[in-house]
Amino acid sequence: MVKTEEILESLSPIERKVLPYIRDGRVEDIQSKSGMDSTSILRALQFLEKKGIIKKEVKKNKIVEIDDNGRIYLGEGLPERKLLNVIFREKRAEIQKLKKESGLDDNEFNAALGALKGKALVNVENGGIVFVGAGAESEASGKMIEEKFLESLPKNLGEIKDEQKLAYENLSERKGIIKIKEIQDYSVVLTPLGKEVLGGKESRAKSIKSYEGMIEGVTPEIIKSREWKERKFRRYDVESPVPEIHGGKKHFVNQAVEYGKRTWMDMGFKEMTGKLTQTGFWNFDALFTAQDHPVREMQDTFYIKSARGRLPEKKVVEAVKKSHEGKVGGSRGWGYKWKEDEARKVVLRTHTTCLSAQTLAKLGELKNSKNKEGKYFAIGMNFRNETLDWSHGFQFNQSEGIVVGRNLNFRHLLGYLKEFFRKMGYEKIRFRPSYFPYTEPSVEIEVWNSEKKVWLELGGAGMFRPEVTIPLLGEHIPVLAWGPGFDRTIMEYYEIKDLREMYENDLNKLRKKKAWMK
Repeated sequence: MVKTEEILESLSPIERKVLPYIRDGRVEDIQSKSGMDSTSILRALQFLEKKGIIKKEVKKNKIVEIDDNGRIYLGEGLPERKLLNVIFREKRAEIQKLKKESGLDDNEFNAALGALKGKALVNVENGGIVFVGAGAESEASGKMIEEKFLESLPKNLGEIKDEQKLAYENLSERKGIIKIKEIQDYSVVLTPLGKEVLGGKESRAKSIKSYEGMIEGVTPEIIKSREWKERKFRRYDVESPVPEIHGGKKHFVNQAVEYGKRTWMDMGFKEMTGKLTQTGFWNFDALFTAQDHPVREMQDTFYIKSARGRLPEKKVVEAVKKSHEGKVGGSRGWGYKWKEDEARKVVLRTHTTCLSAQTLAKLGELKNSKNKEGKYFAIGMNFRNETLDWSHGFQFNQSEGIVVGRNLNFRHLLGYLKEFFRKMGYEKIRFRPSYFPYTEPSVEIEVWNSEKKVWLELGGAGMFRPEVTIPLLGEHIPVLAWGPGFDRTIMEYYEIKDLREMYENDLNKLRKKKAWMK
């Protein structure tokens, strides 16, 4: 049981200042009588609630306010008032004339006419509008209930009187005249412990005042003067909530990307970089993807309209062309005549494998064949015309890699992949046979998603076909290649259930994201 004396010793200056007015209940009343700002009062009330002295109550109120059109009408008059003034003067007039003299547009005119007919002030007869009704002159010359209601705003929805309800309903049906705003009204009540702490009116003031002057913090002056020996220190509740401090930090995806890059570098790889826009040549043709393959259609790929890119040196272009036409290494190719114009089209890259193709082409320029080896990686953004769902997006990061070497085999490929994903935190990884136009043999990489309880496909891997390596390297050298989705790789660590969460940029969620630590 917390002692009353201990509580009084723990009160901060703002709590002591607020306490005498707690019985006034409403926060606004406490503020006006204490002279404190609202932020300090709310903080003091939070501390008092933590100590169990008070209990905060929140009451939600709906307030009827004037909207944008309502402000205009309050100054210029409602559309029905403008129309009625003209009809009242003319008694009868043609519709076109009334529109012109009232200055109302079609929507306002129709709304005004409907309102006046509803009040039985006018009739439509033979293309004209007639002012009607015995005693209607008094209604026309006085204020309408809607006008009176607008002038009375703002008003609590629950306090609207019966005679005002019709005006409220009429105006609610029309656009932009009135609106409802929800506000929260805070009030506080003393708990049994709070009543015990404060006691009666006289003891309340006395008890609070007697604990003033306690030391709030240790300063050099207090130490030098030895004042701390004669005065009491205020008790501190180290469990009290304090404002959260959110320091600047990198986006969690960028943190993971940097870790992935360091992982590949630690394994002896060099980084490949390149542009987000690529020609169809590097994105498709150099990778032995047929020019009539479905992946190259608009349904799967984002094209830059009317743009045409430059192709590499003629020797590389001719070699790739021969590969497609079945004139390389005994391959039958794709059985069509390769078109240069198709290769010049510019796309948002659909994979970072285009960087691998460019790297192989650079190695192919080396005169010494023994130097055509190495390990390379890339982690970068790609774009595909996908249907969005929890595991697919139209933009995504991919982890690309190639290893070039004369003595490599398929088991080396699986070893590199297992090691990388182990370092990324996955123990359950599997490979299953698959097909890609530019690798053979090929596999799909899958990891176990413990949140969804499914095997999640990350992407493909395999060994580049001779139709890829010979045109780019000038000879067939074994090349291990892979390109799993990197965003999918980090979903489990960040407890992300939907890929779309990665790029929402919700500030509150980003502040709470844990740092990448593996």
